[in-house]
Amino acid sequence: MSKRRELWLLVLLGTLSAFGPLSMDMYLPALPQLQQQLHTSASLTQLSITTCLIGLAVGQIFIGPWSDRVGRKLPTLLGMVGFTVASVLAGLATNVWWLIFLRAIQGLAGAAGLVTSRAIATDLFSGKKLTKFYALLMGVNGIFPVIAPIIGGFVLTFTTWHGIFYILAGIGALLLLSVWLGLPETHPTQTTAAEKPVAILITLLHDRVFMGYTLVTGLVSGGLFAYISGSSFMLQNIFGLSSQGFSLVYALNGLGIVIMSQLAGYLATHFNEYRVLQGGVLVALAGALALFVTLFLPHNLIAVLVPLFLIVSMVGIVSTVAASMAIQHAHVNAGSASALLGLTQNLIGGILSPFVGLMGQNSYLPMALLILGCEIAALVVYQRSLAPLRH
Repeated sequence: MSKRRELWLLVLLGTLSAFGPLSMDMYLPALPQLQQQLHTSASLTQLSITTCLIGLAVGQIFIGPWSDRVGRKLPTLLGMVGFTVASVLAGLATNVWWLIFLRAIQGLAGAAGLVTSRAIATDLFSGKKLTKFYALLMGVNGIFPVIAPIIGGFVLTFTTWHGIFYILAGIGALLLLSVWLGLPETHPTQTTAAEKPVAILITLLHDRVFMGYTLVTGLVSGGLFAYISGSSFMLQNIFGLSSQGFSLVYALNGLGIVIMSQLAGYLATHFNEYRVLQGGVLVALAGALALFVTLFLPHNLIAVLVPLFLIVSMVGIVSTVAASMAIQHAHVNAGSASALLGLTQNLIGGILSPFVGLMGQNSYLPMALLILGCEIAALVVYQRSLAPLRH
């Protein structure tokens, strides 16, 4: 593969894999405004994040095995069509329940990009080359958490939250055209697998090593989703940031994911990958502990921004290394493995998101507790399932 072709695939797959950030981060600055205009509660507003995450999770579990059978391109195309239509309709929503439903559809359709982008990378690369490509993919993916909230905050200066969904529809249409014209089929067998999709998924669920990788990245991502769900209320309502100020902070944390994913690619080629993974989990746990301590101190913006940066940025290291090792471990069924990875990440995030707002808009205790619980659980899973393999 030529360098030019590899660069094109990197940009396209990185964008396809960013449907999570695209679907959530751009409209996060609008959550307080959306709550007011739809005359609803903070918890119901956050439920629109939950349904999108659940859609992303459930969609992957169907699309992944399907892509192992029919190829990667058709599921991706259909997903882009569904995402574009759902985004237009979400922009027209007039009540919170209609929006919540459409966010679920948006997630279901967007799941195609998440699952097939990882499977396509596995079709093309292997070993540490795959880990390096995943690091580059995470770098492109990580750009979207940086720019999406900035775009969202900018859009809110001259229009309402409806306009954000119309922009998402435009992105979906552009990706549809790019996939149709520029994405080759990388899984050409397109034959019915000897083993049924359900049997493959059950086999993977019983694979201790695969599930170790999957749960570690899922739990660390769960901490990220708790932050995503609660940070706009925390930083704007408690610490007094404007929507533009929140967008800047959110972008800097997203930049941390980009930087750390590139560092992961370098470290994985020079050091033991298990040690790199363990280091990412430990730093994330340290950030979670520091954030929890700030609950008992006078409110200080810097004191919470540093732990949040550690928590968010370590997703770049953990997700890059764990996802690469997990899918290589289940290489023959890359689509199904990718689906379970995505399912775990988004399901944990979807379950946690509503609990972040249980104490209202003026306390971040639930968010801090949930993040801390996720990071402790990730370390426990690593020690029990993966630590014995690192030598």
